[in-house]
Amino acid sequence: MAILSWLAEQRIQESMRNGEFDHLPGHGKPLELEDLSGVPEDLRMSFKIMKNAGLLPEEITLRKECVTLEQLISACHKSGNRDSGERKSLETKLSLKRLRLQELLRQRGLEDSGAFMDYGEQIRERLTGD
Repeated sequence: MAILSWLAEQRIQESMRNGEFDHLPGHGKPLELEDLSGVPEDLRMSFKIMKNAGLLPEEITLRKECVTLEQLISACHKSGNRDSGERKSLETKLSLKRLRLQELLRQRGLEDSGAFMDYGEQIRERLTGD
């Protein structure tokens, strides 16, 4: 197997010297690597497949909805509508979403997973822009 790796490396080096890689799309630009280091190892493949299919796990969708609701509630507070029915409705929706998220994490055994919680915090930071 080592001979095949060596041969492949030699061919790559030769192609680089001949300039065969100079005009490839993205040449000179940094690679866009997906950082899955915060995702528990046993969930990485499923997250990758779902992401490629354009789907998000329910817990991610719920987190995103919670962030949106928190922003709407904050906007209600800033506008002075502290007693508005709309704000109360938003707070009720937020509570229900958080309860569903907690139940979902408990069912999946992720409520005490430090790696999953760290990943959740990274997602929260991306969604809120903090």
